[in-house]
Amino acid sequence: MTTHSTLMDTLTNQDSTIAVLGLGYVGLPLATACADAGFQTIGIDVDQARVQSIQDGISGLPDLSNDRLREVLQTGRLQTHQDMHHLGSADAVLICVPTPLNKTKEPDLSYVVSALRSVRAHLHPSMLVVLESTTYPGFTREVALPLLEESGLRCGEDFYLAFSPERTDPGNMDFQVVNTPKIVGGITDTCTDVTRALYSQLIETVHVVSSTDTAEMVKLLENTFRAVNIGLVNEVALMCRHLEIDTWEVIEAAKTKPFGFMPFYPGPGLGGHCIPIDPLYLSWKLRSHNYTARFIELAQTINASMPQFVVGMVGDALNSQKKPLSGARVTVLGVTYKPDVSDTRESPALEIIGLLARSGATVRYSDPFVETLEVDGQSYSHVPLEAAVTDCDAVVIATHHSQTDWETVVEQAPLVIDTRNATSNLRMTESHKKKVWCL
Repeated sequence: MTTHSTLMDTLTNQDSTIAVLGLGYVGLPLATACADAGFQTIGIDVDQARVQSIQDGISGLPDLSNDRLREVLQTGRLQTHQDMHHLGSADAVLICVPTPLNKTKEPDLSYVVSALRSVRAHLHPSMLVVLESTTYPGFTREVALPLLEESGLRCGEDFYLAFSPERTDPGNMDFQVVNTPKIVGGITDTCTDVTRALYSQLIETVHVVSSTDTAEMVKLLENTFRAVNIGLVNEVALMCRHLEIDTWEVIEAAKTKPFGFMPFYPGPGLGGHCIPIDPLYLSWKLRSHNYTARFIELAQTINASMPQFVVGMVGDALNSQKKPLSGARVTVLGVTYKPDVSDTRESPALEIIGLLARSGATVRYSDPFVETLEVDGQSYSHVPLEAAVTDCDAVVIATHHSQTDWETVVEQAPLVIDTRNATSNLRMTESHKKKVWCL
């Protein structure tokens, strides 16, 4: 029996060991799904504190409860380690490490390259390697493939390599690993077949594409679509501000059309691990082909300008009460990039805090999901809601957590700059309406 056939059989029968490299928002839920499907699963992370936390049954993720994690750990099918030598006992390695941007807004692929080097050191015949970390089109073929083949093993014959983009939406309890369709593209047809055999055991729908380049492009299209449309609606918000039209009313009316329109909503900027970052991977790659991704770069410019626009709104609101921004006490409500999670990666709230502080304001924040925060070298601590909204000159709603009492905010805050339409459903008096400024 060929190496290919043997691996296909062990994957189909869940008689394989799966290693998941990186145990964050993507890796830990994926490792849990592998264990649930019956695979012996090894979770590996270079952060010993993270490994220990998981071993103690503490998930740290909004969509994987501690109880659920402990149930999986008790089966014995999921073990977590820091040492990379455990890769050697795996039949398949799924790479789920970060691929952020560096300070110049260019792709930082150091984590994924380091992960690939660790895999290469333990690569053995019949091993499947799948990249889930977001990269640019061509990375798997141009970088991962030659790096792994430095081991002397040949892809498609001795080992198998594929790209299958993560589609994680932290905090989304409706669509998680098992019921989110999986995109799969291999270096060779055999690589694709083996990868599909694995994911078919744990995910309901697997969609095969023709190449790793295509699979990489799929992920970037998904998030570029969102970034560009958010950029459009953010510009619409700026237009409506000039025209003295309620942006949110316009969107609510437009979405009554049952075809040809998909609502997107403005905000203080883009945040998270994907949408602000992934389109820039694509535009960066295209620059090497002497092509300018104009839509992406324009959307990036608009979205990146929103924190500054919000700070300008704060200044205008304070000026309406004959108060300067410099010296004002401003509270930012919510510092995570989306509601009801603890993730502050790329959160526009952080830039708003920094801009306010540099403008001379005294800034503090209230967010029950984030106890402490550091912005521009300055440390901040969470302030309980009621104290945060009363002892200040203005409140900026940057993230609309569902547990926040918006009535208390509007009732007690002297000024409210609402960037999320969080106060729209409240019954407000005329005096309340006058102190609420909406994006």
